[in-house]
Amino acid sequence: MNVVVSWSSGKDSTLTLLRLLEDPRYKVVGLYTTYLDDEVPFQATPISVVQQQAKLCGLPLVLIALPEVFPPNDVYQSRIITGLKESGLEIDAVAFGDMFCNGIADYRRSYIEPAGWQCVFPLMGQDSAELAQEILERGIQTLVTTVDTSQLDGEYCGQWYSHDFIEALPSQVDPCGEDGEFHTLVVNAPCFSSPMEIQSTRVERQARFHYQRYQLLMTGVSE
Repeated sequence: MNVVVSWSSGKDSTLTLLRLLEDPRYKVVGLYTTYLDDEVPFQATPISVVQQQAKLCGLPLVLIALPEVFPPNDVYQSRIITGLKESGLEIDAVAFGDMFCNGIADYRRSYIEPAGWQCVFPLMGQDSAELAQEILERGIQTLVTTVDTSQLDGEYCGQWYSHDFIEALPSQVDPCGEDGEFHTLVVNAPCFSSPMEIQSTRVERQARFHYQRYQLLMTGVSE
C-alpha cells in the first residue's frame, strides 16, 4: 500500500515514518507538509529546513500552503486533498502521527476516506511515556523549538529532547507534548542519510509562545 506521511518536521512524524518504513504492508512514497508564510505553523520550521529533512530521507515532499493558521475546516481539508491529488504521487493511504484517541482519527477519516484513501495511525492509542522512550532509544535527535508558555515554562525552549528533559517536565505535561505544550525539530534519525547541522541563535519570546531560532549550517539559512 502506497502511503504518504503527514510531516511536521518533529519527532512524532519521524517515529511514524520509521514505523512505516519497517512495516512490509506499506511503501512510503512521500511526505507532505502544510505551511504558512514559509514556515510550518507551531513548529515554526522554515520550509527550507523541511526540504532538507525530506532530502535526507530520500523522499519527495509535497508542500501545501494554508491561508491562515486555523483556516475553516472545509478550506483546510480542500487544500490537503487538492495538494495530494495534484502531487503526482500514487497514493493509497495517508499516515498521521496522532497519539490520543480524542476524536482526531474520525476527523482525519472524514475528509481523507472520501478522497479514496485510507488513514493510517501507527502511534494511535499508545502510551506517551513509552513512545517518548522509543524516540530516544531509536536515536531520533530532537530539539525543542517551540514552547507554549501557558502550559510550560519558556526555559524549556531550546533544550534537547532527552531523558533529563522528560524527567524535568511538570507532572501535568505530556512527555511527548501531545497536548501542544511543546513542539520539536528532528535533526537526525535512522531514516536520515546524515545529520542535519544547526546552530542555535536566539530565543524569540512572544506573548504566549517562545521559539528557538537557529541557523541551518548546511545552507546558511538562519531563523
